[in-house]
Amino acid sequence: MGFIGDSIQSVKSIQIRQLLTQIVSLGMIVTSALIIWKALMCVTGSESPVVVVLSGSMEPGFKRGDILFLHMSKDPIRAGEIVVFNIDGREIPIVHRVIKVHERNDTGEVDVLTKGDNNFGDDRLLYAQGQLWLQRHHIMGRAVGFLPYVGWVTIIMTEKPIIKVSFLQIFFL
Repeated sequence: MGFIGDSIQSVKSIQIRQLLTQIVSLGMIVTSALIIWKALMCVTGSESPVVVVLSGSMEPGFKRGDILFLHMSKDPIRAGEIVVFNIDGREIPIVHRVIKVHERNDTGEVDVLTKGDNNFGDDRLLYAQGQLWLQRHHIMGRAVGFLPYVGWVTIIMTEKPIIKVSFLQIFFL
């Protein structure tokens, strides 16, 4: 083939190796992140051990962009605790404070009413139609710690998709 043909073949094989190396590295990063997430789920007992505060409804305690660490235990939920909950039919969890607890004597179940610290009224308008209380299955976890402002990365990438695309292009080029 000659010197030029061998050189071109050598460059192509190096580029293929680099591409395969990048793909394997990306796969390892994604796999590691999933393993860490699943381990956190097991340790905390929460289906989502980390959440980002997306609104200002909990200010001044938690601001938009704060990351909350969650834990879920068998202990009864009490008024004053900050919980993260899901509403049937909504994808995004909500971070609010428990303001009222209703214990049902017949079953021992606990129903809770929540409210954002920065909101005027309770959350009954946010709940599913006809729902007055949250049950335990709605609650994803209790806030046990937080990191201020770190979640802004997630918010910016969600609200400005062009930044996410730009970041991915820079990372993979």
